[in-house]
Amino acid sequence: MAQISVNNLTFYYDGSFDNIFENVSFSIDTNWRLGFVGRNGKGKTTFLKLLLGKYDYKGFIDTTTVFDYFPYQITEKQKCLPAVEFVEELKAGCEFWRVTCELERLEESAEILYRPFSTLSPGERTKIMLAVLFSGENDFLLVDEPTNHLDQETREVVKKYLASKKGFILVSHDRDLLDACTDHCLVLNRKSVEVQHGNFSCWWENKQRKDQFAMAENEKHQKEIRKLRQAARRTADWADKNENTKIGFDPIKEPDRCISTRSYIGAKTKKMQSRVKQMEQRIGREIEEKEGLLKDIETPVDLKIAPLSHYKATLVNVRDYSLRYVDAEQSVFAGLTFTVNQGDRIALSGKNGCGKSTLIKMILQRAGMSETNIIVSEDGVCETAAGLVVSYVEQDATDLKGNITTFCKERHLDQSLFCAILRQFDFSRTQFAKNLEEYSEGQKKKVLLASSLMTPAHLYVWDEPLNYIDVFSRMQIEKLILEYQPTILFVEHDVRFREKIATKVVEL
Repeated sequence: MAQISVNNLTFYYDGSFDNIFENVSFSIDTNWRLGFVGRNGKGKTTFLKLLLGKYDYKGFIDTTTVFDYFPYQITEKQKCLPAVEFVEELKAGCEFWRVTCELERLEESAEILYRPFSTLSPGERTKIMLAVLFSGENDFLLVDEPTNHLDQETREVVKKYLASKKGFILVSHDRDLLDACTDHCLVLNRKSVEVQHGNFSCWWENKQRKDQFAMAENEKHQKEIRKLRQAARRTADWADKNENTKIGFDPIKEPDRCISTRSYIGAKTKKMQSRVKQMEQRIGREIEEKEGLLKDIETPVDLKIAPLSHYKATLVNVRDYSLRYVDAEQSVFAGLTFTVNQGDRIALSGKNGCGKSTLIKMILQRAGMSETNIIVSEDGVCETAAGLVVSYVEQDATDLKGNITTFCKERHLDQSLFCAILRQFDFSRTQFAKNLEEYSEGQKKKVLLASSLMTPAHLYVWDEPLNYIDVFSRMQIEKLILEYQPTILFVEHDVRFREKIATKVVEL
């Protein structure tokens, strides 16, 4: 067991407008199962790379711990080889028998180590890299979003596996995974960093209580400040009015006044002015106590969407539908039947490779949305309503390039409205000056979602829209969908999102 102490850490990228970290201090234990939570672009992956010594920084990170990082960077040459030939290149001193033992715990056969890495599914690749990662001893492991692009079955296996381990930081936005696998939380708040005992749900419950208390305290201070300001203004007015009576008076109307009363009036005015100063000091103290109360409160702005209404009740009809690639021996799926009616929110579910994305592309092709025709052999019916307008969020956002202006021109979007939606997704204004290549993966996905939200459509088709998206934005999107109830056909492996959103689940 060892400590990792971070003191006055400050870091920024060259050419960046703002600091990623500024005078950050905290300590964590290498025996913990630590969940790492924060909004997209707050610096989670950056912090892991700072631990690995990838960047120079100001401040101190004190530890004797050896770190290892998931996912490993697999070269093009390695992708052509079976993993058995390069596992030692991924982790120095890696023993093959340990890797096979870890694979067994991941409910996977060692046979996948002998197949070319490029031919493996995303789940099989993840399992190999996790097996290599946990095959060492005494390392503190940095696990960065291990469940992206994994189907539900593989996620359950990874969740069970990580729950049996300790001594790692887990970066994830999957609430179910964080609850099952972690016993502490490291949270990058808006203005601070906190470490707390318990899993994500414990932290979230405590945060909501703290936020409610902070808002109540803030309101109490605001009321007190308003009262003091009114009293100070009233007293100052009295003092001014009193001071103006010092010189000049009507002896007939004020027979009891004489020249010596000026000193009495002056003393009275001075007393009132002293009271005003005391009130101003109290106002200053109240403002000082109020400052910082709301600095970490998450107040996501409510998103909006403008779904169109179609004249037909049924938008997509799939009946006894089978699909097979031309060069394949067997069908991707067969005998599939379902309909998408207006108001439905249908989740496509199934293992990786079962044809979810292919089915989506066929539907897009029928609706005239796909630019390239997929060459497949089909049986049965797959049809869409005439004049159907579809808004599509693709699974992969890694190829986004250029700046916001170029992106909006290519997609015929109103740039000012588009930037307003990104602001609602917690983008800072400085992000708009950057190229899309510089965005984090979660920020790139938000760009695609913002484009979809501002496109009025009869049907919204989202293929794994939440990959890399932070927890707070997931909740924001859940609220949006439940409020506006657009018709959606989507693929998403986040269990909690699917349970809240889907009106029907179609298993492939």
